[in-house]
Amino acid sequence: MTVTDIERSVRFYRDGLGFPTTYKPGDGIAFFMTSGTRLALYPVEQLAKDVSSDLSPARGAFSGITLAHDTRTKDEVAQVLALAEKAGGKIVKSAQAVFWGGHSGYFADPDGYYWEAAWGPMFSFAADGSLQIGE
Repeated sequence: MTVTDIERSVRFYRDGLGFPTTYKPGDGIAFFMTSGTRLALYPVEQLAKDVSSDLSPARGAFSGITLAHDTRTKDEVAQVLALAEKAGGKIVKSAQAVFWGGHSGYFADPDGYYWEAAWGPMFSFAADGSLQIGE
């Protein structure tokens, strides 16, 4: 992820999805204050170098890892997907009923990372907005 990629991604997450951040151009890393967790963007080339000088980042392949944006209501799934698309993301799977009893869909962010927007009747949330699992 180059500096230009970070700025594009910041616009996607901050301006498109509404994730709060204190990022300013030139910061080099962007942190987003999300409910219960934090999202950080860091240039992929620099992250690969940090992991190993022999590692070369590859893009375009499905890594088997997705991020999730869990919602309090079923209708919010479609709203999150619409926000992502309007901000420059690509809808990969539209909002629909899923095998585990919930409702979800997927989008890819501008860097090709996959996100699931999901609602489940078993979801509960803490006061800070974080998803409670098994509690």
